[in-house]
Amino acid sequence: MLPLLFLLFIVVPIAEIYVIIQVGQAIGALWTVLILVADSIIGARLVWWQGRRAWRSFQEALSAGRMPHREVLDGVLIFGGGALLLTPGFLTDVLGLVLLVPPTRAAVRRALVRSMMRPGRTRWARVVVRPVGGPVGGAGRPAPPRPTAEPVPPRERPPGRELPPG
Repeated sequence: MLPLLFLLFIVVPIAEIYVIIQVGQAIGALWTVLILVADSIIGARLVWWQGRRAWRSFQEALSAGRMPHREVLDGVLIFGGGALLLTPGFLTDVLGLVLLVPPTRAAVRRALVRSMMRPGRTRWARVVVRPVGGPVGGAGRPAPPRPTAEPVPPRERPPGRELPPG
């Protein structure tokens, strides 16, 4: 974890400053600033557009009754890409665009899923839910009775209707 933090907070900003200085010397300071501002504006628009698209596909997945794994990961990648585009610098802008453009985002998503599913990388957690305030009913009250589904006796069952097995 420490090498990652070192990379994020020391190496990346130094590299960004170096690239900005080099671009500024090549095309001029004003053009460099204008490109960075335009890149942030275009990036914000792209984040809005891709975010709406991801939200729509998330809602479609839920309405279809399936878990929206891909859509959630897309949303996280779009959010990360937007944060990188709003950060001043050319290197973070390139990485942000990679996360925002659908074909490259899909490739990043596949690589990320493959890396998370690698043997030995998965950690399991056990979640224990206990009620607050004592017994199951909470605050000292007994739990309400659970409704039981009792089968209708055969003679009271409407004709042509059978109970499911089990």
